[in-house]
Amino acid sequence: MKLFRHENRQKSHESRVTYARFEIVYTFVDFAAAVSFVVGSILFFYNDLQTAGTWFFLFGSTLFALKPTLRLMREVRLYRMGDTDDLAARLNH
Repeated sequence: MKLFRHENRQKSHESRVTYARFEIVYTFVDFAAAVSFVVGSILFFYNDLQTAGTWFFLFGSTLFALKPTLRLMREVRLYRMGDTDDLAARLNH
């Protein structure tokens, strides 16, 4: 079984629920990152608020960096869910 395969998401009820939960978190992180960049951009229009704007950019960048981490975590978890059949087969041989 390989990572990033659509069929891994559909193997069981548990894999579908796991996929949906990760998608909700991923969407929230994506939205929060975008909002942080918009707020940071607005703050940059005012000289006395540029430091706060910089912090919003840093926070947004950190959230954007979290996105591929979430995807990899999701795929590893789905991979492990589907790997139980392979493990059982190996134990029986």
